[in-house]
Amino acid sequence: MKTFKVAVLISGNGSNLQSLIDNFKKESLIDIKCVISNKENAFGLERATEANIDNYFVDHTKFRTREEFDQELIKILEEYDPDLIVLAGFMRILSELFVEKYIGKLINIHPSLLPKYPGLETHKKVIENKDSHHGVTIHYVDKTLDGGPICAQSQMEVTTDNIKDLQNQIHQIEHEMYPLVIKQIAEGKLEFKDGEVIRT
Repeated sequence: MKTFKVAVLISGNGSNLQSLIDNFKKESLIDIKCVISNKENAFGLERATEANIDNYFVDHTKFRTREEFDQELIKILEEYDPDLIVLAGFMRILSELFVEKYIGKLINIHPSLLPKYPGLETHKKVIENKDSHHGVTIHYVDKTLDGGPICAQSQMEVTTDNIKDLQNQIHQIEHEMYPLVIKQIAEGKLEFKDGEVIRT
């Protein structure tokens, strides 16, 4: 079976990236080919360097439009021809141009039980609304914000009103879920077809 090539887009610490690196380093099927960040000081770039993965900083503030920035991302990605592009804390809304090019090859992880709480500050909203459950969603990216067909969800009972504690609990779930879903996609057990997630 040929190697399944993955590219990862980040903006910050890269804890989900680290979980992918740790899970896939002994995995002959999956190869993280490159990491791209729109933030120069993103610690995830150091994680990539430490793991000998090609990595790039592309400063979105240097581009006049979202499309021009995304074209630069595409230029880099085309060098690697990834089978899957993984958004791991990438804090940019991607243009329709980018999404259309990579539709079905682009996934995101979001810290809420979508469609509940798209966007930012999900942990704060859960606590403010006194929700009994919180969770994580992995989905294919389409033109809607934090929309797109859902690959997997995991939920947990909310037992704290401390945002940091809740965030740490959610991170633990993310670090377990993301590698599993990516492996399912690489093995052909989960795919995007005609706008839907198909499981085999």
